Amino acid sequence: MVKLELAHKNFIKNLEDKSRSESTVIAYKKDIEQLIDHLYKAGVNDASEIKLNHLETFMKNLAEKNYTNKSISRKTNSTKTFFRFLIAEGHIEENVADNLKHPKVEIKAPRILSRLEYGALRDAAKEDARTFAIIEVLLQTGVRISELSKIKTEHVEMEDEGKLFVPKMGRHEARTIPLNKAATEAIKRYLEDRPQIENSVHLFITKTGNPLLVRNIRATLSRFFDRAGVEDATVNDLRHTFVAFHLSQGTSLLTVSKIAGHKRVSTTERYLDHIERKSDEEKQELGIL
Repeated sequence: MVKLELAHKNFIKNLEDKSRSESTVIAYKKDIEQLIDHLYKAGVNDASEIKLNHLETFMKNLAEKNYTNKSISRKTNSTKTFFRFLIAEGHIEENVADNLKHPKVEIKAPRILSRLEYGALRDAAKEDARTFAIIEVLLQTGVRISELSKIKTEHVEMEDEGKLFVPKMGRHEARTIPLNKAATEAIKRYLEDRPQIENSVHLFITKTGNPLLVRNIRATLSRFFDRAGVEDATVNDLRHTFVAFHLSQGTSLLTVSKIAGHKRVSTTERYLDHIERKSDEEKQELGIL
């Protein structure tokens, strides 16, 4: 038997020990906190006391509070992951979450920035060397925002043919990505302004030398999207744009999949329904590999 509060604490530590990304750990932590609060109100204090109807009622309550199916599906996934942990640790004998169903979620087309949109974003950030470099690295390499926040100066090579080493992070394998001229020039410009602080090893840092956190990067890019007049866009859309534009210029699925760090080629393949073949002029404007 294990109390819910202790089970939750151990679950989060287990995720951290597996080197799951900061954003993933935060999301799981909040989702399970919300579930446990519901269980406490239902009179459940121990993990072994949880029944399927408790979980189903929790999801139903979320729907009544106007949570989207996408959010409920994410919390369903968090719950299932939590219960797999409880089984693995021997805290429960039956995994009641196995029978918890996901709501139907409509898969939306990826938001792919147009040439005018990413051009406007670049223009909005051109006086801010750090933000401009962040935009260029995301746009030219397709790295995840969690990966970007972990980049160290030692991971970047800009001599001859530029390269960016992306270390293994959680379930995502390490990979090396070519850096084109646009990316290397943006990084070089930023490094000229980057605070020279001893023992500050990360590439993108604050004025005091601390690494930029994912939430800091999201907030910064959101501000510049607004400044550029690019509506309904997020940091992840730069990654979508990278994948889409590579495919649109004929780069092989396997190559794009490897560079983007997709675990399955089928993930990359989904973009094919949402792209158009680009002209040589548009390829040159984006400046991708």
